[in-house]
Amino acid sequence: MNRFWTLSEEPVGDWPGPETFELREAPMPAPGPGQALTRTIYVSLDPYQWGYKRRGVDKPGAPCHARTVAQVVESRMEGYAPGDFVFNTNGWAEYGLMGEGVARPSYMIPRRLDPAVGRISQGVGVLGMLGLTAYAGMILQGDPKAGETAVVSAASGGVGQIAGQLARLRGARVVGIAGREEKCRFVVDDLGFDACVSHLSPTFAEDLRAACPAGVDVYFENVGGAVFDAVLPLFNPGARMTICGLIAHYGDAAGTDARAALMARGKPIFESRNVTVRDLFVGDYVADHHDAFLREVGPSVAAGDIRYREDIREGLENIPAAFAEMLKGGNFGKMLVRVGDDPTL
Repeated sequence: MNRFWTLSEEPVGDWPGPETFELREAPMPAPGPGQALTRTIYVSLDPYQWGYKRRGVDKPGAPCHARTVAQVVESRMEGYAPGDFVFNTNGWAEYGLMGEGVARPSYMIPRRLDPAVGRISQGVGVLGMLGLTAYAGMILQGDPKAGETAVVSAASGGVGQIAGQLARLRGARVVGIAGREEKCRFVVDDLGFDACVSHLSPTFAEDLRAACPAGVDVYFENVGGAVFDAVLPLFNPGARMTICGLIAHYGDAAGTDARAALMARGKPIFESRNVTVRDLFVGDYVADHHDAFLREVGPSVAAGDIRYREDIREGLENIPAAFAEMLKGGNFGKMLVRVGDDPTL
């Protein structure tokens, strides 16, 4: 039998609760022609998945969507053999199929992972879609220059920690925004940011202004809300802003357009200072930039020039609790759940 988490029949609320998901069993899927059966090792938990669930992309009765690291068990798929490690989208499940006829987002293409290049868990992190997200937003959209100031919100999270280090390697002065003090210390002491301020501080806006005496040239937005409001007056003429996520608004009432509200608040400064604002959808960059991203970032990770922290929880049963905790900022690093044995450890 294959165990998996699915949405319950209850309406999806503003934030996930104990009633949101159900743990079910179904017969083990058998691979057809052009398919492979894979055993899930790591499930990636990311804020965008809550949007999938609230918008009805995930359906009751089917495994909840997630990017995964898995190992091939049985293959009728050319180029894949039992024992291969792969990036795929098994979701919140112990096993899943990949290949012909298996539904997945068009840009989430299965690929083999080489344990000699990096930890296989990094296939859904710094060497996977999260790394490409940071690269696309910071390097391709933000284009930080030496001597400029780049600010990254959710700086200790899966995307933020990579985005800030990429800006640092380009010679920018990098300021992170995080929550707990231990996260801020990690961002500075371990990741090499020049400064980090806590959005939990009662003087957060003043602290951020003091950390950015020359203003802000590049802003990598992961949060929105009060964090965006503190960054907004600091934009320099010609600044660039990338909207990767707005996690502070993921629990807003259904139908609320958080991006439209953000753009309305920012419009006077955006227009008067000629600030360029771009949305970031990683699927737009997979085909043309994935290989270039790996060529640039892979060696930096291997050499230790880019560091990466993971927050790994254990057990399929704990996925919903870990997911809810991640949405509220309770994770420290990239949130993963290990649901099967990792033979590379």
